[in-house]
Amino acid sequence: MKQLGLLRYLSVFTLPALAYISFTSEGWITFLPLVEAFALIPLLELFFKPNPANFSEEEEKSRLKNWFYDLLIYLVVPVQFIWLWLFLESMTQPNIDLITTIGRVSAMGLLCGVMGINVAHELGHRKKKYEQFMAKMLLMTSLYMHFFIEHNRGHHKNVSTDEDPSSARFGESLYSFWIRSVSQAYLSAWHLEFERLNKKGFWKLSWRNEMLHFQIVQGLFVLLVYLVFGWAVTGYFVLAAIIGFLLLETVNYIEHYGLSRDKQGARYERVMPQHSWNSDHVVGRMMLFELSRHSDHHYIASRKYQVLRHMDDSPQMPTGYPGMMLLAVVPPLWFKVMNSKINIFKKTFS
Repeated sequence: MKQLGLLRYLSVFTLPALAYISFTSEGWITFLPLVEAFALIPLLELFFKPNPANFSEEEEKSRLKNWFYDLLIYLVVPVQFIWLWLFLESMTQPNIDLITTIGRVSAMGLLCGVMGINVAHELGHRKKKYEQFMAKMLLMTSLYMHFFIEHNRGHHKNVSTDEDPSSARFGESLYSFWIRSVSQAYLSAWHLEFERLNKKGFWKLSWRNEMLHFQIVQGLFVLLVYLVFGWAVTGYFVLAAIIGFLLLETVNYIEHYGLSRDKQGARYERVMPQHSWNSDHVVGRMMLFELSRHSDHHYIASRKYQVLRHMDDSPQMPTGYPGMMLLAVVPPLWFKVMNSKINIFKKTFS
């Protein structure tokens, strides 16, 4: 794993390669991206053991100095927009059958979630303005730009508490979580922006309100798709965007399910590694730019993906993210596996 270095993350681009096949083919072959994400990768992770090894201090410095790690995630931005165009073009073809339609929409939905929102999450934590701009543009492809505000200013502050829409409660099903998280995270983003403007002495609906900017940008983007491709294709785009942000919310569900921070007086304890589920499964780590090393990300949000660490105090997922997402869509099975793991972890940690 270590020896592969940067090359391992090139595996991310197998998804757009398969999506290209989907957009240029018909029938069941259009489901290849879905097969890779939710059949091949979970299967591979049954054969590869989790790797908890961390990099030495010198290795971390070397990886942080290597500009190729940044270039790789920058490359995702043009790929996402080019592939979105290819998708929209492909949906204008006459007489597309239902199987092909579902296959292509699901492929674009995976791109929105894996390439779009996931990389936007990484770039959204960066300090440089152009990186934050790229994050917002990627989020636009899933019509989920409010994530930039709520995630950075809300979720990271309130994670694993009842105040956080994106932290799943013990015993809460994925489907209940979708409804609560999608609606409350959107409202939370408005509240956070109102709060920011109020502190600066500005009217909450002034032109400085970034949430207003996001609604206008997304509305204009959907309008552009409609003007170029028509209503039907616009509908397919919106469906793909919904798949993209539901993938994000499913990831949110598995990342913090059932974990909670104790209150110390009027305040919650500091966010620690034990407040996020971690996965060291190597295939999922490669395909998601180390997103599954989530405990370290919440412990120190500014750490770049290439130097995220295994944390000994964090609860460990039984498999990688794709397998966990499959488990989550079957609530009885999810509760049977995860509730017992939570109880064991709490006894061990306490």
